[in-house]
Amino acid sequence: MECPSCHADTLSDSRFCIECGAALPVLCPSCNHANPERAKFCAKCGYRLSGTSPDTVAPVAPPAPLKPAHSFAERRQLTVMFCDLVVSTELASRLDPEDLRDLIGSYHERVTETVICFGGYVAKYMGDGVLIYFGYPAAHEEDAERAVRAGLALVDAVAQLQASESLRVRVGIVTGLVVVGDLVGLGAAQERAVVGETPNLAARLQTVAEPGSVVIAASTRHLTGGLFEYEDLGAVEAKGFSEPVRAWRVRGESALDSRYEALRSGETPLVGRAEEIELLQRRWRRAKSAEGQVVLFVGEPGVGKSRLIAELQDALKVEPHVRLRYFYSPHYVDSALRPIVLQLEKAAGFRPSEGPEGKWARLEAMLTLTATSDEDVALLADLLSLPHDDRRPLPDLTPQRKKEKTFTALMRQLEQLTREQPVLMVFEDVHWIDPSSRELLELTIERVQHLPVRLCHGKPNRLAETRQEGSRSCRCSRPPGVKCLAPEDAERVTGCQVTLGVEGVVDGGMNRQEALR
Repeated sequence: MECPSCHADTLSDSRFCIECGAALPVLCPSCNHANPERAKFCAKCGYRLSGTSPDTVAPVAPPAPLKPAHSFAERRQLTVMFCDLVVSTELASRLDPEDLRDLIGSYHERVTETVICFGGYVAKYMGDGVLIYFGYPAAHEEDAERAVRAGLALVDAVAQLQASESLRVRVGIVTGLVVVGDLVGLGAAQERAVVGETPNLAARLQTVAEPGSVVIAASTRHLTGGLFEYEDLGAVEAKGFSEPVRAWRVRGESALDSRYEALRSGETPLVGRAEEIELLQRRWRRAKSAEGQVVLFVGEPGVGKSRLIAELQDALKVEPHVRLRYFYSPHYVDSALRPIVLQLEKAAGFRPSEGPEGKWARLEAMLTLTATSDEDVALLADLLSLPHDDRRPLPDLTPQRKKEKTFTALMRQLEQLTREQPVLMVFEDVHWIDPSSRELLELTIERVQHLPVRLCHGKPNRLAETRQEGSRSCRCSRPPGVKCLAPEDAERVTGCQVTLGVEGVVDGGMNRQEALR
């Protein structure tokens, strides 16, 4: 019998699918028609299926012939991760089999939890190895980035696992073209196979990685750009591959905050944007005159919103001003106020290896410049997860009251900054904003009448409410939308990037997605 939900083959007398758990139809023993699970009579021939007397009990249906499963194979780009538990053979020789089973089970559970958080799909458990896909079944624009972030998180998550033994993993990640979706095997062993060299290379790179590290191939390195810090391992030997493979070890996230800066591969001429640039400059001039401004840019991904803001920032380098930048990410939509925290940590000069006392000293030094009250210092320190003691007590407040006072403290910091110089605030990728940051943004817009220019860009449907709130209390400008370039302007941009011999790229539609990053 074939499961109607996942098309897996199951035994003819099964009530539920052994692959997805869905309820299976009831086959009529008379006509073999598939009926709903709770049917009392066959919908096709009227045969009694349940509640029968002993003399009318339906005979056991003969085994249904196995049907070829539907194939949904497709050719697509996939980022594949392979992670493996270090010294698992030694663990097997040292531990009781039941203890080893519990240990491996905890390890598998931690891997699954971490991978799901980043949108990955656990394709297969192979003992102490795990095969993971990013880009299948669901594809995302930044699957390579998701995979690397998941790999780094996985290394930490497994190391922190409370187990009888200290555990570490090695991770290999490769992006490449595969054919995915063909069903192979039968029954419980059935799975959708991925065909191509990408999974094999990911498994080989895993063997190159040091315990507790992540190694990626050139294809993944190209897609993640400057989002991470890397160590070039050069060309490494990979079993089964005729030539050495270039590899990098990922050290961690880079110091670059802006995804635009981290991912852009080079500057192209700015064309067709004179109207938008003039608007930005005009609004900045008004802001310098203590006339608060909010500018909201909307447009399709890749149309050039970040490039416009970068042009304004470059133009303002010669002018005295304070620049505050906040970057939202799809990976932290559940982390309240994370961009605010990162901006404060960077402004205070926090160092990753620094202890709490050192961070406290840096924070107090920064806040001294803005004459911050002791209560505000305590609230901002709590926002940055710094520990409190008798010398630095945290006010006893309800969660809601503490949030309100923290927002007020942040507003006072902004007001103090504007007394010295005009302030340019940049909010990037606002369509990924978390609820708490959105609330703070709306509050800031209300208070911006005599403060800085603010630049927001994102999708219109996610920002409409924010714009309406801001327009009640200050001058909120929204251009008619950052549109695609005219064909002649698109040719000028693409002409700086494409090589001789592919002139047809522009005619083929590239003018709808300008290379402005």
